[in-house]
Amino acid sequence: MSFRKIMALMLAALLFVSCTTALADKRLVDDALVTLTTGKTDYTGKTVILHSNDVHGAIDGYAYMAGMAAKLREEGATVILVDAGDFSQGDIYVSISKGATAIEMMNAAGYDVVTLGNHEFDFGYEQLMENLSAAKFPVISANIYKDDKPILPASTVLETESGLKLGFFGMETPETATKVNPGLIEGIRFSTFDDLYTAAQAAADGLKAQDVDLVIGLWHLGILDESAPNGYRSTDVFHKITGVDFVIDGHSHTVMTQGPDGEPIQSTGTKFANIGAIVIDDATKTIEDNFLMPVGYIAKDADVQAQAQAIIDAVDEQYGAPFATTEVLLNGERAPGNRTEETNLGDLITDAMVWSVVKEGGIEQVEPNAVVGITNGGGIRATIEPGDVSMKSVNTVLPFGNTVAVVYVTGEKLLESLEASTFCTPESIGGFPQTSGIEWTLDTTVEYDQGDLYINHDGGETSYYAPASIKRVTIDSINGEPFDPAATYAVVTNNFCAVGGDTYNAFMESWYAGAGFDTGIPLDEAVVNYVTEVLEGKITEETYGQPRGSLKMIVADAEEQPAA
Repeated sequence: MSFRKIMALMLAALLFVSCTTALADKRLVDDALVTLTTGKTDYTGKTVILHSNDVHGAIDGYAYMAGMAAKLREEGATVILVDAGDFSQGDIYVSISKGATAIEMMNAAGYDVVTLGNHEFDFGYEQLMENLSAAKFPVISANIYKDDKPILPASTVLETESGLKLGFFGMETPETATKVNPGLIEGIRFSTFDDLYTAAQAAADGLKAQDVDLVIGLWHLGILDESAPNGYRSTDVFHKITGVDFVIDGHSHTVMTQGPDGEPIQSTGTKFANIGAIVIDDATKTIEDNFLMPVGYIAKDADVQAQAQAIIDAVDEQYGAPFATTEVLLNGERAPGNRTEETNLGDLITDAMVWSVVKEGGIEQVEPNAVVGITNGGGIRATIEPGDVSMKSVNTVLPFGNTVAVVYVTGEKLLESLEASTFCTPESIGGFPQTSGIEWTLDTTVEYDQGDLYINHDGGETSYYAPASIKRVTIDSINGEPFDPAATYAVVTNNFCAVGGDTYNAFMESWYAGAGFDTGIPLDEAVVNYVTEVLEGKITEETYGQPRGSLKMIVADAEEQPAA
């Protein structure tokens, strides 16, 4: 059954149920759910893989996963639960525990196999391994190494009571090397370029050698345009190797039941917008259907929901009290948003960062007008709606536990950082600069002049290329003063970017040469204190109703314009 047909049937059912609520008992609703989301109510002789990806701390969604699994088992199915990574970070309900509560909830839901996303490393390798020690399911990945040894099994085989043998192998995006604070993953390597394909092929071949009936890729690669130049997308890997029957994908938050060219790749989006399903016939050992189910039509498992609610209530009690109000929506979207253009939330955060450092002092080696702020747009993870603002709100926007850092760079290096961090704009990129004190222009009609591959401090390859020349970006002024490529500027940033995270290798050399320092000020606390002390607890239309217009963008078929 096609996804389009499923959605049409769902709409019809909603109309029916809304008109007959008094007559519809729970069984009728449950039967309608299974019929509409799967096209049948009898799953005898079938194995169904239910999958999630990029949950990012939406822990109440695990009750939907467990509820759907229970329903399918009632209808005769063997059910396997899997996840394609990025479960440890993104919401305060998991970030406060440094990812441990995500493992707790996946245990409760009954997951059978999981692979890692890049955000599993956000709290460091040691914390990750401590979290995984509590997992009641295998965690797999074929391309992550420490000291040249795999940190996890590449694959696992699950055999059902019917004798169906399913082989799963995991793949981690090589972009993890620059999407995680490099200082937290020293000594960790991710297969890159052709080695990525070699690792994937070896894992697939290894499963075939175990006489599995189907090889399922459990990949955190995605189909982001910014991943295309390096060939790191799931579609790239799928076409480079053989022997894979289906791919469950994550990383790009894509909602798809097949790849752009019909590849057998499925992904659910993010934060349990959907649950993915793959239906396998036990007799023929073939995949007969795959589709996505919006979770709003799925009955929750009461026990799993209660466990999630206990976590939510405890966090809300500690962090939910409002400390400020906002008259305006503070834009936390990815695209269009913080990864593609200047936003009012980006302005607020970078202003807070600069204020927090200037207030404390310690940057007297440059003049006050030579202090600027930069943060990566990918570090801004949520919107703040008009109304009350709590510590929970701010932590949801800034969940990574970053601190405010200062790095001293020449104007030439500052310009390089802006050029490198907008190489694919107007396409989305996590490194997109949100700035304070910099007035700059970005000409997206000019092609990026790609130079050499950036290398991390420990010699590992990154996912990004230095500009061979500066063609797209000009800095018009710094705090109203003329920009000087030879001058030294104090860049207030986060500790992730300071050490070369994302696209900010231009800062790395200065940092490791001792030309910088970590203030130790938590980034979320800097924002809270700025709003409380400077804005007196009120974010208004006048202060941050719109982006300030620091960035002017030249786009195709348009005049120079603010990026708002």
